[in-house]
Amino acid sequence: MTQKRRKLVAGNWKMNGSLAANGELMGALLAGAASFTGAEVAVCVPAPYLAQVGAIVGEGPLLLGAQTMSEHASGAYTGEVSAAMLKQFGCRYVIVGHSERRQFYSETDAMVKRKVQAVISANLSAIVC
Repeated sequence: MTQKRRKLVAGNWKMNGSLAANGELMGALLAGAASFTGAEVAVCVPAPYLAQVGAIVGEGPLLLGAQTMSEHASGAYTGEVSAAMLKQFGCRYVIVGHSERRQFYSETDAMVKRKVQAVISANLSAIVC
């Protein structure tokens, strides 16, 4: 038997936002949450806002995601974020291989593959670009 794929709609606000703007945006998204039928809806936010947005989405209809993560579980990787860290914030999704990460940070297919493996190992879901 073939497993049916879940539909996913995910938003990513890049390196934008503020505490106030995030609160307004999330309020509007939650107000319209009743119309989210037939698909899971995730917000993939910048790492500094994971706690704020995670608290807002809670156990509701919106799911939390991150915009990227390290392929490494831990170590001396200044500025990087591990899968374990993302899970502590309640993330379910992680975007990996975004065109901007490939262009500006020289992420290769091999690196994206390692990130996907790390995402899967952490029981998270990868959004592979």
